[in-house]
Amino acid sequence: MLLSASLLLFAAALFGAANVYEFTLNSIDGAPAPLSAYKGKVLLLVNVASKCGFTPQYKELEAVYEKYKGQGFVIAGFPANNFGAQEPGTNEEIKTFCTRNYSVTFPMYAKISVKGADIAPLYEYLTKSTGGDIKWNFTKFLIGKDGAIVARFESKVKPDDPEVTAAIEKALAQ
Repeated sequence: MLLSASLLLFAAALFGAANVYEFTLNSIDGAPAPLSAYKGKVLLLVNVASKCGFTPQYKELEAVYEKYKGQGFVIAGFPANNFGAQEPGTNEEIKTFCTRNYSVTFPMYAKISVKGADIAPLYEYLTKSTGGDIKWNFTKFLIGKDGAIVARFESKVKPDDPEVTAAIEKALAQ
């Protein structure tokens, strides 16, 4: 545990960020949306895609958001087209898809890159701090109230999996 904390601190120093609150990205509507707006809340950051086998996870993401949002929990979706061109649409098309098909109400950000030479600084920080590149769409990062990374869940782990909800509940209780 001490080694993990030391590695996270080293990674934060390496990338000039102490936590996720230091990053600002654009919302899906194009306005600057600093993650610092969520200080003191527990966050689940997810790279999403509309044409992926994991796309139905939007349903579970929205259910988990609805269940915990009153306790200080926020999900933030980050559309990315890095895997199999599974998020080819514009931000407006992505927003319409999410609203129409999954009634998404959690915050959505503008499409970014989560891997490769054009990786968004937030995702460079997240991946370097947790041991490696994003492998596919719907990778989830749980962020504690202090803005530090608590856990990473790969694509196959559904948002409502007991492992995820237990980690959310533990982070909310701290």
